[in-house]
Amino acid sequence: MTDFFRALGRGDVTSVGAMLHTLDDPARRALGDELTAHVRRRDDMWWGATATALAVAAVGTLSTATKAAALLGRRSVMLADADPEPVVAAARQRGVPWLADLAYRLAERLPRSRAWDGWHFIAELLLAEKVPPPTGDAFVVGWAQSMWWQRSPDEQRQTPLVDRLRADPFLDVLLPRLFEVDGAGVDLGFSGGGRAVPATLAALATEGRLDRAMLVDGVLGRLLRGDRPGALRPFLALHEALRPGPDEVAARASGYLRLLADGPGPVAGVAQRALRDAGGQVEFESLLDTSRVVLGRPEKALVRAQLSWLDRLARQHPERAADFAEVLASGAEHPAADLRDRATALAQRYGHRPVATLTVKVTGDELPPPVSPALAAPPITDVDELVEEVFGLLTPRWPAATLERVLDGLVRLTTTERDRVGAALLPVLRRGQVGSWDHMWSQFNVTVQLNGVLLAAAAPPEAASRRDQWSSILSQLLSRPLRPFRGRSAVDPPHQSALTLIYSARLAEIGQRLDGRDDPGLLAAPTCATGALDPTALYERLAALGDRPVWRWDLTQALLRLPVGVDEALASRAAALGTSAGDDLAGWLRGDALPATVHQVVTIDRRERRHTYDYGYDQLPVRRTLVTTSPPEGVADPLGLLTVRAQPIGRGPGDSSNLWPALLPGHRGLVAAHLLPKFASAAQQDLQDGATILPLLAECAGAGGPALDLALAYGLCARHEVDRVAALDALLMLAAAGDLDPPGVGAQLGALAADGQVTLSRVVTPLRDAIAAGARLSVWRLLAAALPPMLAAPTPPRGTPDLLALGAETARATGVPIEVLGLADVVARGGTNRLATEARRLATALAA
Repeated sequence: MTDFFRALGRGDVTSVGAMLHTLDDPARRALGDELTAHVRRRDDMWWGATATALAVAAVGTLSTATKAAALLGRRSVMLADADPEPVVAAARQRGVPWLADLAYRLAERLPRSRAWDGWHFIAELLLAEKVPPPTGDAFVVGWAQSMWWQRSPDEQRQTPLVDRLRADPFLDVLLPRLFEVDGAGVDLGFSGGGRAVPATLAALATEGRLDRAMLVDGVLGRLLRGDRPGALRPFLALHEALRPGPDEVAARASGYLRLLADGPGPVAGVAQRALRDAGGQVEFESLLDTSRVVLGRPEKALVRAQLSWLDRLARQHPERAADFAEVLASGAEHPAADLRDRATALAQRYGHRPVATLTVKVTGDELPPPVSPALAAPPITDVDELVEEVFGLLTPRWPAATLERVLDGLVRLTTTERDRVGAALLPVLRRGQVGSWDHMWSQFNVTVQLNGVLLAAAAPPEAASRRDQWSSILSQLLSRPLRPFRGRSAVDPPHQSALTLIYSARLAEIGQRLDGRDDPGLLAAPTCATGALDPTALYERLAALGDRPVWRWDLTQALLRLPVGVDEALASRAAALGTSAGDDLAGWLRGDALPATVHQVVTIDRRERRHTYDYGYDQLPVRRTLVTTSPPEGVADPLGLLTVRAQPIGRGPGDSSNLWPALLPGHRGLVAAHLLPKFASAAQQDLQDGATILPLLAECAGAGGPALDLALAYGLCARHEVDRVAALDALLMLAAAGDLDPPGVGAQLGALAADGQVTLSRVVTPLRDAIAAGARLSVWRLLAAALPPMLAAPTPPRGTPDLLALGAETARATGVPIEVLGLADVVARGGTNRLATEARRLATALAA
């Protein structure tokens, strides 16, 4: 059968089919076993003609649909471009009764994220067997993609979409499922801006090919279930194309009212327009109840339209004026001052009389006292606990506290119970697909080095194979002193990140320690959840070592985790140990520690375009404000800890940034400077989870300076809510501890907004939440510093009126007058736009 497999590898479909035609059933079954083994041994991908040949061979030799599906459903087999015609012919020639079953099984194996791969092949098998299509999510998504993406571009141009869908044999079965599969709308959104398929479905409903009621119910059901914004847009377009009439809306009024109250902004807007156009056919009490919810929503356009609608209805039904007045009065609590005033005025017009309230001014913040950072978890002393913690490391973002516990536990347990550690750890690493690489670039890659240490702990031969790389890493760093030294000649900081160098060195060192006996654990193991290390604990660990050697990079990290300050008494005890490590600790406690760095705020540009076609270049921010740091004069910085360069936007590798606070827990501002590009990316490049580390940074010690101010400003303007919430938490923690510089944060926020570097409107919600949490004065001081650069800009950034309104609220609530430069000029210019209106409101609050 050598010729058969050669033809198979060439993708010679004709020869494969001809050879199969000469075989009897026993020979076919024997060849099927060889075929399965051959495919499993071969590492190459099967695609195009080779995939077609393989499918012909599968139906021509294998005995069941289960076996054929297992073979053709492998990741290495790509059926996207396979030709189903010779496969059907081979099945007919052999008399295969299970071709439809094969299609169903392959449909079950379709990956949801790549439903297009193989969908047409499966569909053609189903059509050849004249059986109904499967209705699984992946197959439905593939069908949705097939509406606008045909395999033959010529066919797609020649056959209009409406004609293809009208004749689609799957349309009646799969269309109802299209409204039920989460995310399917995304797969409709590539043709005609997401409107081609919706417009076609509406046209087919108009001509009677599709049931209009089914489409309306399907759209409404999809909107009620919700989905990502991009997945809902085609269904909103379909609703717009269908234009449900008043009777259709009234019959589904409860659903539309739910969307108006709880749906995302665009969806609620569609529901609002549909209900308003339905006239008086919507039940009155239900509409009033829903309006109470709508008037508290944050979308101002939606609330403004609801107020206008209620005003019109109140004039049409004067007998219900009191009911309308009561509903309108609920809008008087809206965060936006203009909507609040509008709702109050309308409520009073229809008879509502406001109840006099006593306003108590709060001159300062009302925040709970700060909570001290938690203590670090105790050391790992059990193999099962070690394995459980290692499992927690097999994630894209390692918690620094977990990493430190695991490293300490590895050196303790591997040097006392190596066999038990290996037996328990190896299956977890295999299940997590932990691997190692020996390329040159992997020497200073924290992930690769951590994987290597874990594998070395689980399998001693792995340690033996990695010793050379560990020695290479440590020898390269041997010439660099442990820490900055005063009076030394200048040393150029390394190109790699200081964090990468230190962690790579520590991991290489720990890998070498795994061959020891009864290791007492790491000197650098933190005593605080922030990564900080108590000096007394470090002294006791050094004293307990006795004559045992001290590991160089373990001690380095331990010293970097000590709090800033002088402790002469403990320094004398450390010096009395009579060891070099004790002398190092004594010198550190006497002030020979990391010196304060020189900070400078700089604005950088994006990197240069690499070539004519530079994917992603145009999506890079044009400008970014960062903080550079440098050691003071006369201080060398051999590891680059004190040096933060201003790299052009889009240049420079990333690193395990979540480990930075635990590396230098007593130097909050320096860590913030190192992490600023990531915080900026959360605001400027829509990076998710780019600012979630801010609360941990707030728990650290040390002055924040301009780097921390910028970090908070970027975090408050982040694209994703999870990052904005993290920035809010950090702001409240710093304010409660008295470590927040509101004018500093405000000045940076104002400068970023005035320069167009951030989306200012995103900051309103976290600042309002900070006010609700009790940080009124801090927010007011922040706003008073942020507003002047915005007001001085030729065109104040979008969102400035919202901050003016927020400033008026906080100024009135605190009773603390703070001059806002440029406010008087805006007021003097006059006008009726919202900027002028809110400026006058703030000026009035300051004059009160």
